[in-house]
Amino acid sequence: MALHPADAPDTTDRTDAAHEGAVVDAAAAGGREKRAYVRRIFSEIAPRYDLLNHVLSLNVDRAWRRRALEALGWRARPAGVFLDVCAGTLDVGAQLVRQRDFRGLVVGADFAEPMLRAGVGKAPRAALVPVAADALELPIAAGTVDGAIVAFGIRNVQDLDGALREVHRVLAPGARFVILEFTTPPNALVRAGYHAYFHHVLPLVGRAVSGHRTAYAYLPKSVAHFPAPDALAARMRATGFAEVAWTRLTLGIAAIHVGTKS
Repeated sequence: MALHPADAPDTTDRTDAAHEGAVVDAAAAGGREKRAYVRRIFSEIAPRYDLLNHVLSLNVDRAWRRRALEALGWRARPAGVFLDVCAGTLDVGAQLVRQRDFRGLVVGADFAEPMLRAGVGKAPRAALVPVAADALELPIAAGTVDGAIVAFGIRNVQDLDGALREVHRVLAPGARFVILEFTTPPNALVRAGYHAYFHHVLPLVGRAVSGHRTAYAYLPKSVAHFPAPDALAARMRATGFAEVAWTRLTLGIAAIHVGTKS
């Protein structure tokens, strides 16, 4: 007996979910959809982004950012111009501006304007300037920046090597570039717990708080596709950075890379 249309199973949700999953996979892997997808999701989650960062990391992200800023070596040029790439809601730039003895200027560049707007007011505009710009095309003259930092954003660019080259271009000789990014823990036991949290707990909490269906499913997948610490260091060297070094943080959940423009 043929099914009446009203009795037929509704596959719309499953179809939509499958399509969204495919888009997330393609974006995380660096497909053509990545730039548009990243820009859209970060624009959509901007209002809850800071809250989720702190909740999902149990506030450990604050300490990670402090370590990254220490690695930047800004005290050698306290009145200099510094760049926060993929600046998001300007947390890193604001934290740098608040440092004692800092008298310089921070430019926070991000191509998702709603993220920048969410961070306005965290620091005086005279000290922290938000600029809507892609990390692959920075509106900054070559050799004019005294240091650059990116926190949890470099894995979201469509062309990693292109972004490294662009940051290298704008840095002054002797200036440092610091990358703070998630990575995969080397210890098997820690890695198992990390994967369980990252792939199951985090997406559920992220979706519940942000209201976004895919943003926090994309995060663990993008980390899985990002180069391991030694591979990232090699790509920094290939781009022209010297004195490249890296260190793991919190059982290898994250890592800080530092390179210098010679």
